[in-house]
Amino acid sequence: MRPPRPPLTSLLLLIFVLLLGMAFAQRHVAVQEGPLYRTEGSHVTLWCKVSGYQGPAEQTFQWSIYLPSASEREVQIVSTADPSFPYAIYTQRVRAQEIYVERVQGDAVLLHITELQDRDAGEYECHTPNTDERYFGSYSAKTNLTVIPDSLRVTAVPQTLHRVERDSLELKCEVSKSTAQHSHVSISWYRQRGGEAPVEIISLSRDFVLRAGGTYAQRHATGDVRLDKVGETTSKLTIYNLHPSDQGEFYCEAAEWIQDPDKSWYAMTRKRSQGTIVNVQATDKEFSVRLETEKRMYIVGEPVEFRCILEAQNIPDRYFSISWAFNSSLIASLGPNAVPVLNNEFAQREALGQLKVAKESDNVFVLKIYRLRLEDSGKYNCRVTEREKTVTGDFIDKESKRPKNIPITVLPLKAGFAVTAISRTPGVTYNESFDLQCIIKPHYPSWVPVSVTWRFQPAGSSEFHDLVTFTRDGGVQWGDRYLGFRTRTAIEKAESSNNVRLSISRASDTEAGKYQCVAELWRKNYNSSWTRLADRTSNLLEIRVLRPVTKLQVSKSKRSITLVENRPIPLNCSVKSQTSPDSHFAVLWYVHKPSDADGKLILKTTHSSAFEYGTYAEEEGLRGRLQFERSASGGLFSLTVQRAEVRDSGSYYCHVEEWLLSPNHAWYKLAEEVSGRTEVTVKQPDNRLHVNQTHRNITVLENQWVTLECQVSSRTSPSSQLQVEWYVWRPGHPEKEAVARLSRQSTLRYGDLATLGNLRSRLHLESPSPGLYLLSIQNATVRDSGTYDCRVEEWLLDPSDRWYKRAEDLSGLTTLTVKQPEPTLQVDTATANLTVQEKESFQLDCSVLSRSSPKSHFAVTWYNLRAKEAGGHAEEEEKEEEEEKEVVLSVGLDTIFNSGTGRWQDRLCFQRLSAVLFRLTVLQASGADTGNYSCRVEEWLADPSGMWYRLAEEESGTVAVHVQDAGSTLQSVICSNDALFYFVFFYPFPIFGILIITILLVRFKSRNSSKNSEGKNGVPLLWIKEPHLNYSPTCLEPPVLSIHPGTID
Repeated sequence: MRPPRPPLTSLLLLIFVLLLGMAFAQRHVAVQEGPLYRTEGSHVTLWCKVSGYQGPAEQTFQWSIYLPSASEREVQIVSTADPSFPYAIYTQRVRAQEIYVERVQGDAVLLHITELQDRDAGEYECHTPNTDERYFGSYSAKTNLTVIPDSLRVTAVPQTLHRVERDSLELKCEVSKSTAQHSHVSISWYRQRGGEAPVEIISLSRDFVLRAGGTYAQRHATGDVRLDKVGETTSKLTIYNLHPSDQGEFYCEAAEWIQDPDKSWYAMTRKRSQGTIVNVQATDKEFSVRLETEKRMYIVGEPVEFRCILEAQNIPDRYFSISWAFNSSLIASLGPNAVPVLNNEFAQREALGQLKVAKESDNVFVLKIYRLRLEDSGKYNCRVTEREKTVTGDFIDKESKRPKNIPITVLPLKAGFAVTAISRTPGVTYNESFDLQCIIKPHYPSWVPVSVTWRFQPAGSSEFHDLVTFTRDGGVQWGDRYLGFRTRTAIEKAESSNNVRLSISRASDTEAGKYQCVAELWRKNYNSSWTRLADRTSNLLEIRVLRPVTKLQVSKSKRSITLVENRPIPLNCSVKSQTSPDSHFAVLWYVHKPSDADGKLILKTTHSSAFEYGTYAEEEGLRGRLQFERSASGGLFSLTVQRAEVRDSGSYYCHVEEWLLSPNHAWYKLAEEVSGRTEVTVKQPDNRLHVNQTHRNITVLENQWVTLECQVSSRTSPSSQLQVEWYVWRPGHPEKEAVARLSRQSTLRYGDLATLGNLRSRLHLESPSPGLYLLSIQNATVRDSGTYDCRVEEWLLDPSDRWYKRAEDLSGLTTLTVKQPEPTLQVDTATANLTVQEKESFQLDCSVLSRSSPKSHFAVTWYNLRAKEAGGHAEEEEKEEEEEKEVVLSVGLDTIFNSGTGRWQDRLCFQRLSAVLFRLTVLQASGADTGNYSCRVEEWLADPSGMWYRLAEEESGTVAVHVQDAGSTLQSVICSNDALFYFVFFYPFPIFGILIITILLVRFKSRNSSKNSEGKNGVPLLWIKEPHLNYSPTCLEPPVLSIHPGTID
């Protein structure tokens, strides 16, 4: 049959226990923390211990070293289990016990190196072989040991000195060291006599604390023993008023200390100087005795001590015996060997531990009775006898002295007593302390067993409960009903009386009530049982615990704040005084609006610094704009409303609650007070918007660009947004019209005027710099004339991120006049005569000398001016000639030709030789073509809208054209034309006459200046012959003036 499987829970529990055991059974080896500095030649110890191991309680330890010269090679030193463990270099020292291991416990050892050598420096490793079921943890630990030279030097001059009692003694000792490490030095002076143990006189510790030995403590306190430093390395011992007991060998001892990494100090080396022998000769053998005790009146059971004090010189070198007497009867005696001998009765009491006779010091002897009896009343005394030791070793009595008797009285213990409870502070405030005293009368000695119990009735309760008991054996027992009292209550019993004081600190409501104490008198029987002799209950004592009187004062000062929106509203609440430095404050902030009956809560900060937003903060969306601060001193609270809005205007104040921590660690509100009000007025920023108001007049020609300026010289806020709108008053329009508007989002919109006309395509708006807006009109037309201005609106962002218009301003007026160009058209007006033969062609040029614009276009029309006679006048002599214009050819600005009557048909040829020169050629001239011709020029310009208009017109000079028949002669032609006739026959004669006179004058002058006026090589420079002049007196042949080639050589 197969055994049943263990339940799953048992398996899991077993696994958990195994894992838990593995977790806790982790081996750990610890060694003394390094680096350690030790001096050469000193005795060194290194500790090592192991924990968390399994196996035997006594573990094996192995010590090794890694030398600096071969830091990777282990050198075995010593083992607790294997004698063959050391390497050869350490075997001899281990066998000679110069190196050994001291087992302190089964799992802790000390490595001893009795005389440290320089080669012992290195890294020491302590290893513990595994005794566990498996490897788990650390099995070795290392520490560094550095060997430094022993540089401590202690020197004193060896000498022998002889002094007389009450002389002074001065001895010097020089101590020096040269250790590179930081170390301290201690110095001690000793006195030694014969084979006795050295007596410490005075020492200066490594912490520079001066301390005298027990024998010399009193003399050091009176200044008779001093230790002074008189140089860098020298100390001086001075003893004033030498005693005979001071003789002996004096020497100084110094130790050099170094602090290990574990912060403990270690004496690396200790040395003493050579000694100085001092002999002190006594001057007086007299002695005196006195007897002392504490008081003369005692109660049964109290202890008493009598002190017999011997005053003499050189007491240690002299021999004295002491005897104690009671009512002249011997109690005990002490010989020079200080062994007491008591009589039969007192010997029994001494055996029961009720009496003691002893030598306290060389000059003080004590008789002590621990529990007095009634029969111990009487006279006590002591006698001191000086004895001298003979050669045989026996003692003989010499002088004997005793003081006066001391009588004492032992009174019986009374059982009747009274108990009273009192308090000097029946009314206290929170956190104050109060004392309750339970006074027992009459006074009993401290050895009399008295127990005192304090009882307590809380306020509002009718039952008393035990609070605390001071037991008869001096212990304190607390009641289990009011455990909270224990942490804040102290009970003590006066040593000089049985009065029991109950001190309660940090009073609270729970300590308020009625108190009383109960005292019980006990007696301890011989069988160690107790018997209660009597008990008494005190009066009731009522304690009232009040809350502290508040000193809370909040500043009542009023103030007014006017600020611009978007600025912070600083609100302060100042606590001028408070009840306690530990006070905490809850601050409630309110705002009162004129339309509200009461203030509305904005924010509350509790005494525990928690925040609670009020209804006003929630309704007005103030949560994200509130900032609360508290000063480091704790008395100033600040509330800042960020990004103030106009609706935040109102009367603000704070409501302060003072909270204190009760002794029971519960917070309670002590007082509350309201501050003065702060009137806050939040207004919009002052309007600082200003647009340049300068009036301007601008006159431009058509097709030019014109720029209108709108300059914002100042604004309310640098972060504001501006909207600029341009308007114009046009002649003949009663109201101004919107031209364009640049919104605050920099969106350009055109007005009705720009939208209906072609102005939209010609407008250009730009802002080259902040506050400067330029409206440019391209290709200005006469219709653009008018009076312009701009209106600027400034928009601000309120704290709720909503834009509103804060201000607007108008600029100065700009009067724009767009004019057409001034006409500067000029046509050649010179007249000319032209004679052509019939059937030939003639040309009529029309030249424009100047024009108004390079973009001008011209329309040209040629006219034939024919003369006709008109009659109807009375006088026949007078004839009026009238010119009749006939259009020959008209060429429009669009180069459309329009000829005159039909006789010009197919005989006209038009040429445009340049932009300003036009030519009309008439072909197949006939006699009917004779007449005066002229051309009329019209100058046309296109306005910016592309419409052409006539700017100017002008007519040229006339050209007289005469068409001759084919049979006509030259004479007939000349004679038929008056101008030609005068030109041929009249004008040449004056001209030739002037020319001849000029030639004669030149010739005559040249002859007078040089008779032989010859040129180079004798050739005359010039001679003049008479010219040949042929002319015809008739009009048929015009005169001909010719200068033949040979006339001037």
